[in-house]
Amino acid sequence: MDSVTQAVLGAGIQGVMLGRFQGRRALVYGAALATVPDLDVLMRYPDPVSLMTYHRGFSHSIFVLTGLALLLAWLIRKYWPQAPYSGRRLFLTLWLVLGTHPVLDAFTVYGTQLFWPLTPVPESWSAIFIIDPVYTVPLLLAVLFAIAVGMTGRARRLMAGALIFSTAYLGFGLASRMVAEDRVRDAMRQEGIAVTELRAVSMPFNTLVWRVIAKTADGNYYEAVSSLFDRDRPEWLRQPLNLDLARVLDDVPLHQRLRWFTDDWLRYDAIGDALVVSDLRMGMAGHYTFRFKMAERTPGGGWTPVTPSTWPSERGGWAELKLVLARILHAQPPLPLAQWSTLADR
Repeated sequence: MDSVTQAVLGAGIQGVMLGRFQGRRALVYGAALATVPDLDVLMRYPDPVSLMTYHRGFSHSIFVLTGLALLLAWLIRKYWPQAPYSGRRLFLTLWLVLGTHPVLDAFTVYGTQLFWPLTPVPESWSAIFIIDPVYTVPLLLAVLFAIAVGMTGRARRLMAGALIFSTAYLGFGLASRMVAEDRVRDAMRQEGIAVTELRAVSMPFNTLVWRVIAKTADGNYYEAVSSLFDRDRPEWLRQPLNLDLARVLDDVPLHQRLRWFTDDWLRYDAIGDALVVSDLRMGMAGHYTFRFKMAERTPGGGWTPVTPSTWPSERGGWAELKLVLARILHAQPPLPLAQWSTLADR
């Protein structure tokens, strides 16, 4: 999630847990501590694939953050033994502030290595977009109210209510995602399309209209769109994965790492003399957020792997966003998936 959301979440938790003792300082401490896991963005990597796949790594591990919470609780009790709250309450507060950061990140599609140093596929629950005002605004308003009036009982109850609402909203996002997946899967089954893998991804700023990507055994995939308010069949577009190009990268460690990180939701395109690998999970048809040049064409017509570099991508703007938000309530006209998809070849 975005930094503002993480900060107000941490402020809200610490305000509820320790605000009675620390006053407004609890909001500052919680907001600052909640941003600690994202300090890994200060680390430098030699290529964009490493930068992408090592982010949300060790600094987002529940094991590492639990140890950090224990260490901080011990240090605070050691140097401030007169604090009017128990060490157990302090540890629980610090653990919640730190631990909810990667858990909230895991509710997005990016991929969070919650169990580092273990190496399962990063958690990517796809229940919420990376920025969602329905989640963030109630927390922000509750924290601003507490700043204005102080850590009164009313302010703490308001923050507790905002935390309960935001947590329930994550549950709604998960349920909405499953509904979208079931609708698309059933519609494709009725059309005789045999799906091997399928997942829904929240579209910008809402949990009501979903982009659903579905793989088929013939090496293609479908881009589909489904809203909770739909009554007709979801629209979709068949696209090639171009898996024959992937063989060029079979022995490239960074390619293997990218496959692991994305759970192999990758598309390959030969664009001029470049072999471009796109992460299908983020963005939408033709507007993929992460694209990497990973090989170059040789004079003989073959391919040779190169150090990955970022490939320019068209991420869309206000014109596309207006269509997405209008699609929540209106299935007609459908999103111009065919038109957008042509951008993937650039």
